[in-house]
Amino acid sequence: QVQLVESGGGLAQAGDSLRLSCAASGSTLRSYTMAWFRQAPGKERVLVAGMSGAGLIYYTTSVNGRFTVSRDDAKNTLYLQMNNLKPEDTAVYYCGADSRSPLNWAIRPQYWGQGTQVSVSS
Repeated sequence: QVQLVESGGGLAQAGDSLRLSCAASGSTLRSYTMAWFRQAPGKERVLVAGMSGAGLIYYTTSVNGRFTVSRDDAKNTLYLQMNNLKPEDTAVYYCGADSRSPLNWAIRPQYWGQGTQVSVSS
């Protein structure tokens, strides 16, 4: 079973950049489909970006071109580089891991981190 710990959230202004990290322990990230979700106040948790064990990448439309997901296998860490932040990016960001196949971006991950808050002011 994999354990996930997110970090890197904080306060930002519109147009700023932040990089979120998701450090994994207990198992290697390449064994999982990894994903970043976010949950804004009063809203459902939604998929933002993901990376399969083989390196296939997904972005939701609203962040495509602004966010970049990457993985450092040596550090067993997943990243989300967020550029040109907007107030609507304000949310708690969660890292998720799923070992099931075939790849399905629509399912909820089996394992979650505790989340990290990102707040963007205009």
